[in-house]
Amino acid sequence: MGIRDERKAATLRGIRAAALDLLEEQGFDAVTAGRIARRVGISERTIFRYVPSLEAAMLPAEGEFSQAIMACEIPSGADGAGVLRVLLGACREILLHEVGGNEFRRVSRLMAVEPRLLLVATRQEQELVAAVTEYLVGRGLLPRMEALLVGETLATAWRVTWQCFGAEERAGRPADPLELFDRVVASLAALAGEPSE
Repeated sequence: MGIRDERKAATLRGIRAAALDLLEEQGFDAVTAGRIARRVGISERTIFRYVPSLEAAMLPAEGEFSQAIMACEIPSGADGAGVLRVLLGACREILLHEVGGNEFRRVSRLMAVEPRLLLVATRQEQELVAAVTEYLVGRGLLPRMEALLVGETLATAWRVTWQCFGAEERAGRPADPLELFDRVVASLAALAGEPSE
């Protein structure tokens, strides 16, 4: 990564950290472009060169989630189950990256005390489902119904992992988000009557 790319990445990290700091310290209404800009030392307009919305700054993985899903290499001729397996693998990789950055735990704790953050996540999930559906249909990979089911399944696996993780953390039982994700995926397969891998 060159110097310019490093500066961009540092600015993006700063925006995300400032948004979460404000949310943690002062609540949802305190997360404004002006306050984030002052903390990071940039203009308000600059923020939106890095994130499409303040909501995306508070829930950083959601945007990365969509981008990573769209970048997946899906083998030609893959059926719905094959497409789902590839995309669930991508979800797991995103989760691995997010857990490594420790934002997963922080955002999970914040969701427990700030219900509006959960609403933001729900809205972003709906956007993800729509984007995945259009992507799969647009590329001719799946018919609309199957594409929609794949999108909804991805969103469900992601959400249930977050919810289970938050419940474990609140109960004082440290949890491994990757292990929870794997259990969620195995449970989905069992519920659908499919053997888990």
